[in-house]
Amino acid sequence: MEVLTIIGITIVGIAIAYGVTRPIERPAAPASVGLGTSFYRIGAETQGVAIGQRAPDFTGQQDGRDVQLTDLDGRPISLSSLAGHPLWVNFWATWCPPCQSETPDLEAVAQAHAADGLVLLAIDVQEPADVVRAYVNQYGLTYQIGLDTTAAIMQRYGVFGLPTHYFIDRQGVIRDRLFGPLSRAEMERRVAAIEAP
Repeated sequence: MEVLTIIGITIVGIAIAYGVTRPIERPAAPASVGLGTSFYRIGAETQGVAIGQRAPDFTGQQDGRDVQLTDLDGRPISLSSLAGHPLWVNFWATWCPPCQSETPDLEAVAQAHAADGLVLLAIDVQEPADVVRAYVNQYGLTYQIGLDTTAAIMQRYGVFGLPTHYFIDRQGVIRDRLFGPLSRAEMERRVAAIEAP
């Protein structure tokens, strides 16, 4: 009887220790923001870069350190290299359910507007390249992928949840933004607004 009691106490103790010491997981439920859209909060709420402002570059100094967005092969991506194109920047992560739901529509809209010069740059936040590459291959994604492994670009744009979208015109000015997921119709409407000459 005493042995069973000791075993029972030991099991309860292990369960409590596991619950207290296990790592914090990704958010379990979306937070509501803006016009009732849902997204996964990953930081303190900010105003983000405002509509009408010039889009911040993906390179340079921030808090005394060099900042550089790279593609899946480690090559640098700069805002200046995309100048003259309507640019749709999507901050996302492979583990984010609303981001996953948007993936087929992102691909479809990007392909539908590629001939118009649209560039969709999907910036993954703080994940290893191999994880992101596996996701890209699984879904056959053709749009440009950026890796923000230190979250510096995310901070520069004032992103506090995923997905977050910025729509930038050919002159590099932010014309629209949304904190949260978009429907296909909303994507099309926003892309049309930045494609105008």
